[in-house]
Amino acid sequence: MKNIFSRLTSSAQPADRREFIRNAGLGGLTLGMLFDGKFEQETEFITQKVKRDSKPSELKITDMRVAVLQGVPFSSPIIRIDTNQGLVGWGEVRDGASANYALMLKSRILGKNPCNVEQLFKVIKQFGNHSRAAGGVCGVEMALWDLAGKAYNVPAYQMLGGKYRDYIRLYADTPEGKNYEEFAVNMNKRKEQGYSFLKMDFGIGMLADKPGMLVNANNWSVKRQWDDKEMGKLGNYATTKHPFTRIQITKKGIDALVEHVGRVRDIVGYDTPLAADHFGHFDVNTAIQIGEAMEPFRLAWLEDLVPWFYTDHWKQISDAIETPTLTGEDIFLKEEFIKLIDAKAIDMVHPDLASSGGLLETKKIGDYAEEKGVPMAMHFAGSPICMMANVHCAAATENFVALEHHGVDVPGWEDLVTGMKPIVEKGFVKVPDKPGLGVELNEEVAKKFLKKGATWFAPTDTWNTRDSNDREWS
Repeated sequence: MKNIFSRLTSSAQPADRREFIRNAGLGGLTLGMLFDGKFEQETEFITQKVKRDSKPSELKITDMRVAVLQGVPFSSPIIRIDTNQGLVGWGEVRDGASANYALMLKSRILGKNPCNVEQLFKVIKQFGNHSRAAGGVCGVEMALWDLAGKAYNVPAYQMLGGKYRDYIRLYADTPEGKNYEEFAVNMNKRKEQGYSFLKMDFGIGMLADKPGMLVNANNWSVKRQWDDKEMGKLGNYATTKHPFTRIQITKKGIDALVEHVGRVRDIVGYDTPLAADHFGHFDVNTAIQIGEAMEPFRLAWLEDLVPWFYTDHWKQISDAIETPTLTGEDIFLKEEFIKLIDAKAIDMVHPDLASSGGLLETKKIGDYAEEKGVPMAMHFAGSPICMMANVHCAAATENFVALEHHGVDVPGWEDLVTGMKPIVEKGFVKVPDKPGLGVELNEEVAKKFLKKGATWFAPTDTWNTRDSNDREWS
């Protein structure tokens, strides 16, 4: 038998022999006969394609460091987790959040196997909370999936159960202009870039300096919806929950918003989905008035009309208007999404993966919504590291609609990573098949975005030791 094999392969190179064996199946010959029962040679042969730079069961976290980037499009702390086998995992704290939210978790994961993603998530999730406070937990979870994928040599989506789609649709904010003519030029630019789903901002902020359009707005800083540095006579508008401002919109104000949205819709056309966000701080009644006025324009959704935690208010609004309602970018973990879904308070969910709990938790949110017939759009405003975490999750979730992209106009945004070029093509991202998240931080480019005064992945030994008892029960 050995002579037959020798004659068949004697003139071939070693690689050719292996190819011959694979293709021919040896005509029924066993490996035992081929290698005369030599176990070591058999093992070497059958594992020749196995990736040898990682032994997942022996992988351990040895370090975690952070570099804070600015202008991507906002501030984004990038997490780097190192291991004993040379594998590096990348994650990202949510835009506008503190890097310390991640660093405080280092002592909880140091020395642990990053492949046990769900187990480690349960250890650290108690240190997250809604909105930016979840940034550390979610950023670490991203990096763990990146490491697990690299250790097992599979893309992150595969570990989430596989993918439903090969391309992820993006939606881009509508770039406004000084006038409608300039806006039309900007909109044509978006269409030329290939974006087939758009979002615009409009609300009471654009009416604040015009007479007769708002009631009770003069003593609030209505144009400062996000900036909490300026106080008005009645308090801080940015941090006052919507129902408590008692700002109302007049018929004249409603007419102005209708004219504005109508002209935008004419520019965009009705073949393109157009969503809306950033309306201002007002109560349920005003939200319903605005929602009813927008119904002729068939908007894809009205986003964050009131804070997400007012479930009853959301149900009142959703029951009163025909345009779909949506919220969720500041919600941490699936439980609060479940409350909104079960109450039939909103028409769509809108998690930000960097706040909602990371890849697996966001998929769980999407899966629950899908069972109840609720679609999922995804909020995102960060670097390509976080985008790719979103892409893998979106690929693995059936009811996904579209992913936000805030960095469209940031020069050099795509160059922040290597391993995928281009990232965005004609308004879509191709789901990568490379291990983990599928990209690596391009340190040469990323250093150009380093926040002023920040240090590039400085040592974090002061965070190595845990100084509290974390148990949540007795």
